[in-house]
Amino acid sequence: MRTYLGIDNGVSGSVSVIYPNGEWHVKKMPVKKELSYTKKKQYISRIIYMDLYKLLLVAKRKSKNNIRVFLERPLLNPTMFKASISALRALESTLIAIEEVGLSLEYLDSKQWQKEMLPKGIKGSGELKKASAQIGERLFPGSIVNGDCDGILIAEWARRKKL
Repeated sequence: MRTYLGIDNGVSGSVSVIYPNGEWHVKKMPVKKELSYTKKKQYISRIIYMDLYKLLLVAKRKSKNNIRVFLERPLLNPTMFKASISALRALESTLIAIEEVGLSLEYLDSKQWQKEMLPKGIKGSGELKKASAQIGERLFPGSIVNGDCDGILIAEWARRKKL
């Protein structure tokens, strides 16, 4: 029996775990806001590494090392420079936490899990987010984080595929 951990990458993402006994947990990605490193006065959001590390460590211990981690690839779009930089900063923190806990991971594209977990024909980020929230809430009541259920749906997709 395997534990599945789904990570919706980014500062507005989530970390979700489904254990073999059916128990599940969804947590917001632990984030803090701080002044940006740029000259312009603005704020950036950063992952709180130690909090993420602790979440992953608990899941690893509880699963007795029989755990698979699935991480959604970050947004990379030159026309969305700030969002892409934020996604890459978040990815680096997440990767370091995963490595430090001693977990291996598999990357997946959002389309991989969405194709099987969400209804066909849904287009646009707003509609995808809405569908994710509706499906996730139906399968895992109380699992909505930051307006969607992507993290838990990633874990459920992997569980259903028996990956």
